[in-house]
Amino acid sequence: MQIPGYFEDMNHLHVNTEPDRAYYIPASGRGCYFLDREKSDRFFLLSGIWKFEYFESVYDLPENFWNEGVIRGKEAEVPAVWQSYGEDENQYINTRYPFPFDPPFVPRENPCGLYERSFEYKSCPDAPEAFLNFEGVDSCFYVWINGTFVGYSQVSHSTSEFHITRYLKEGDNRLTVLVLKWCDGSYLEDQDKFRMSGIFRDVYVLKRPKEAVRDYFIRPYIQGNSAEISVELSFYGANRPEGLIRVLDPDGEVVLEQNWSRETEEDRICFCLENCRFWNAETPWLYTIELQTEKEWITDRFGVREIYVDNGVLFINKTAVKFHGVNRHDSDPVTGFAINRQQMETDLRLMKEHNVNAIRTSHYPNSPQYYHLFDEMGFYVMDEADNESHGTDKVFKKVDDWDTHVRQWNRWIADNPAYTEAVLDRTRRCVERDKNHASVLIWSMGNESAYGCAFEAAMAWTKERDDTRLCHYEGARYVPDVKKYDFSSMDMYSRMYPDQEEICRYFEEPDSRIFSENLPFMMCEYCHAMGNGPGDMEDYFELIHRYDGMCGGFIWEWCDHAVKTKEGFLYGGDHGEELHDGNFCVDGLVSPDRIPHPGLREFKNVYRPARIQSVDWEKGLVVLKNHMDFTDLKDYVYLKWEAVQDGKIVETGIQKELPSVPPHGSAAVQYTGRLPEGGRCFLRVRYLLRYPVSGLKEGWELGFDEAELPEAVSEKTEICGKEKLPETGRAALILDQTERRITVTGKDFTYVYDTFLGVFSEIKKGEKEYLTHPMEYNIWRAPADNDRRIRLEWERAGYDRTRVRTYSTEAHLLKDGSAELVTELSLSAVHIQRILNIKSRWQIHTDGQIRVELNVKKDMEFPFLPRFGLRLFLDKSFCQVRYCGMGPEESYPDKHRASWHGIFEGNVRTMHRPYLKPQEYGAHWDCSWCSLSGEEMGLKVTSGEAFMFQACTYTQEELSGKAHDFELEEADSTILCLDHSQSGIGSGSCGPQLLEKYQFNEPEFSRTWIITPGRTEE
Repeated sequence: MQIPGYFEDMNHLHVNTEPDRAYYIPASGRGCYFLDREKSDRFFLLSGIWKFEYFESVYDLPENFWNEGVIRGKEAEVPAVWQSYGEDENQYINTRYPFPFDPPFVPRENPCGLYERSFEYKSCPDAPEAFLNFEGVDSCFYVWINGTFVGYSQVSHSTSEFHITRYLKEGDNRLTVLVLKWCDGSYLEDQDKFRMSGIFRDVYVLKRPKEAVRDYFIRPYIQGNSAEISVELSFYGANRPEGLIRVLDPDGEVVLEQNWSRETEEDRICFCLENCRFWNAETPWLYTIELQTEKEWITDRFGVREIYVDNGVLFINKTAVKFHGVNRHDSDPVTGFAINRQQMETDLRLMKEHNVNAIRTSHYPNSPQYYHLFDEMGFYVMDEADNESHGTDKVFKKVDDWDTHVRQWNRWIADNPAYTEAVLDRTRRCVERDKNHASVLIWSMGNESAYGCAFEAAMAWTKERDDTRLCHYEGARYVPDVKKYDFSSMDMYSRMYPDQEEICRYFEEPDSRIFSENLPFMMCEYCHAMGNGPGDMEDYFELIHRYDGMCGGFIWEWCDHAVKTKEGFLYGGDHGEELHDGNFCVDGLVSPDRIPHPGLREFKNVYRPARIQSVDWEKGLVVLKNHMDFTDLKDYVYLKWEAVQDGKIVETGIQKELPSVPPHGSAAVQYTGRLPEGGRCFLRVRYLLRYPVSGLKEGWELGFDEAELPEAVSEKTEICGKEKLPETGRAALILDQTERRITVTGKDFTYVYDTFLGVFSEIKKGEKEYLTHPMEYNIWRAPADNDRRIRLEWERAGYDRTRVRTYSTEAHLLKDGSAELVTELSLSAVHIQRILNIKSRWQIHTDGQIRVELNVKKDMEFPFLPRFGLRLFLDKSFCQVRYCGMGPEESYPDKHRASWHGIFEGNVRTMHRPYLKPQEYGAHWDCSWCSLSGEEMGLKVTSGEAFMFQACTYTQEELSGKAHDFELEEADSTILCLDHSQSGIGSGSCGPQLLEKYQFNEPEFSRTWIITPGRTEE
């Protein structure tokens, strides 16, 4: 092998790299270049087109490959991952290592990429020193300039800087970089994501004076309305330059100028800012700081804010704050985890539009320049070190119980002194780089790596280095009971996917806590947003606000991870991987190309800035609760009122001026409009942004509430969508009965009832056949991702393969000329006893209207049902849908906060939700009627009690059986599912089981529908 074996040497994490420092972009004069970096004359970007050659193994490299002319590869864009060049393969894997577990060794078949870039360098007399920066390379890399070895580094998501002045020459220079797919650091980079490789962040050269500021650390300490600001400085070389520090307030006014001299021995400059404007996510005020020396300017921004814990409650600027955050990976379906500014801004704008106020950088630091966007747009950031060794808990164990699991998990790395320096290194690189950002409130040591001496050291170092932020590490709870561990540096109790009982127990039974300290409860991951989900967000919101010490958390996760192809999006297992975790990466609130899922809109309205607390209907007083932490509601929103009657808006109004509703406070707002009378009525209030803020325009809707008028107020005399009475005076129906079929004939219709199935097999009206297949009793749904665990029980119970057994059917004509069919039947599966006993009563009126009453008893030995109802296979021309209920988003018993009551319509195809892995979708909850129409045909369904329905072009069998949305084949019918109820969605793909109150598990229930074939008037 031609290179030093640093990549398997724990004693050489970095070779010839510069000490860690804060991120900044210097220039020769004044200017803010932290985002627009290329405008600085001291910044030379090397990203762009490079030569690239791929090798299956690092041992296959050609002789003296660092010499000119050796690379025979192709042109390739940098930054990028080499999988996007068509080299190697994509692999999605969650917890396991993609190679044999043998630290620090990795396979000899270790793929590598050889990169080369020529560039012209011109030295600058005022800035003769050159520093080469790599902001992200997976997994490790070696560097040569003009054939001379420069150095080595690892830690994929951190900046590595090399002092390269002595290697450069005037004019043309050649940069060669060798990147390895795996190294000993890969054992600490086992994050739940696609595994990709290459130079995936920017590469650039900074030109610096010989005497210059090397690093600085800005720390604010709030004192009343003012703040003491400490700026700790360090310099290159033994001689410090003379300099000037200047501070400008958020309006650009100079509030401080202070010099330092060569003779000053103190490396810390302190000053006081009077009457500060404090930074928070709602009002992200930023001060500008300029560090000026004779030959260089550094311009940066900082915010004045503080975060601390008092008596188990988390405070920001002396206010108890709740995080409604998301976990975010760098992920794009085309560029992988090579993310540019436009892609980042798209994410952050979408987050602002949907009321996200916090981000956990799971599970590594993001590109350094983007933290200025976090500062500017206003996000609370949990900045996480590039550290996860989840695969250490997947090693083979003779007995795989919990005690063995915990004992094994931490012994390999977390509690292994040999890894202390590696863990510390990853923490230091995160902290030192991002330490000046106001948005960064919490340092996270990493993710899912257990706990021990390495993390004790990392947390202790972090607390000593930075006394202005909190420390987090969820893995601290995973320790064997073999010795006493030090948790003194931990500032919060963090959990992933806790069930609600655990949260209540933490606050109501403090003696049961794992840690004795009174720490805030943080959910670093919760509400798994996989596929059609999550469904339990509102329930967690209630708990977050029930307990002062519950500080909120971060939804898992922001976006679906997938690779885009001509066919569609691919996930784990679609790339020929030996080891993969399927579609578990498709677990976001937005699609891979950033189309919001219904789950994101659910998030938005759960975390709306205000809520209706109560209503005095007689006085028209609506009490609003302000859920913002620092902003009076009157200064942030105005209201749009809507009065709704039987799904129709009957009156609207705008209220621009509100009374004061202080943060966390409540106040009454007067509604002066007319309240509707009769029917089912709601008063809806929409919260609209009063003025533009970063990422949002004036008038943007931040959320809505609706309050249902009580019956005494609305004088409810009718049911929304009430069906007109059947016509009388028509000729009596004709019944024609055989052993299996009963034919009911009227003036313009013929219905055929199948006595073996207990449903209609034909509905013909006006010479049009409505059904393409017989109706069905239906208890199965295409399992949602969040059904993945209960699905095993459902399938064991035979819910996916039920059969009908009828026992008796009675048919007769009634006095009014209508026909009645009564059947006793059951649902069961092969080799399994009856699941449901059903008595169905079908009444066919002389005008063709069908009334069905179902009385159902369930054998409670069985698990709760996915659903219960009827499935109709309608002629494919039935494509227009109209309904009165909750919409326009799909809605379920536990997932309907993004929907409101109204009358909605759409096309059955446009109502399709393209979840990457097909599953249950598109149901609508709390409906009073629905109708489908097409080609001179129509069908309307009503009920006196709210019901659910779903209309789609795919059968549940098709949705259950296909792996990708683009593989779906439309049925020969339009599928209409009428549901008495469905079970909720929950977040059980990774989180706790579905709450009992959302499990459809009634022992007995009844349902009546009125089905009217033919065109109807709503």
